[in-house]
Amino acid sequence: MKDPLQHLSKSSEKFSNLSLSHGKRTRLWRLMYGHGPRNGSLLVLPLDQGLEHGPTDFFPHPPAVDPEYQFRLAVEGNFSAIALGVGLAEKYMGEWCGQIPLILKLNGKTNIPSDADATSPLFASVEDAVRLGADAVGYTMYVGSPRQHDEFRQFEKVRQDCERFGMPLVLWSYPRGAAIDAKGGKGSLYAQDYAARVALELGADIVKLHEPDDNTANVPAPYNTLQEDASARTQRVVRSAGRTMVLFSGGEKNDDDAAVLRKVEFYMASGANGVMFGRNMWLRPLEQAIGLVRQVHQIMAKYPR
Repeated sequence: MKDPLQHLSKSSEKFSNLSLSHGKRTRLWRLMYGHGPRNGSLLVLPLDQGLEHGPTDFFPHPPAVDPEYQFRLAVEGNFSAIALGVGLAEKYMGEWCGQIPLILKLNGKTNIPSDADATSPLFASVEDAVRLGADAVGYTMYVGSPRQHDEFRQFEKVRQDCERFGMPLVLWSYPRGAAIDAKGGKGSLYAQDYAARVALELGADIVKLHEPDDNTANVPAPYNTLQEDASARTQRVVRSAGRTMVLFSGGEKNDDDAAVLRKVEFYMASGANGVMFGRNMWLRPLEQAIGLVRQVHQIMAKYPR
């Protein structure tokens, strides 16, 4: 008779070999095996767009402006975690405590200023995350920005606090700034590959990235000579992250459910540990979104990590 936990034992063997404190191991276990697909992969619902993009993101689906909508979706859709800032966590998390793990975003910015000099200041702490019962913290790093030296120093304190409190650290590793724009743009393989390696070098446990595009114009050598398809590019980025687990962004809303599912399959087949889908989920009517996320679960079940 086939062991129903066989896939779990294989994926948890890799997890057990990670160099983690007991606190980090416990919290990551809840994210990877206690919620969501429960096979070592991760399915995260982010709700930081209200800060990062403004209220306009909610215009296509007005019910989504109420965070209760995303909490219902996260719980009923069986996500691994919901990711949001301290204000939303303090004001809305109470009745959902224990039902859905929290990734507390510690920093952020509005999209009002230009990204040429992008920076993302702290507005919450790792201690806040502990107080709120979070299972991880999220930190946005603008790789390549003229202000990255400030962000590196800010990140140092966050990383040290994460080690002290046993808190997993998820890095939103986002290439930004005039120098990135001059070297092929934030979506290029050069930029995304660099962002993946930065996450590993800085000590992130998990990194959120975007799928690299095929642009080679103005990118530095040897990236300007690479002739790789989407699969090879994405696998390259996953390799550059090393032992830092990779989540890929779902990006802007795609009305084609089949296209969203193909993207999930593509990311998982490329070696990612999971996906972070926000607008592609909560800009849909609730029942449609829950139906879509159930299909995502079916795909991720084939890729134990």
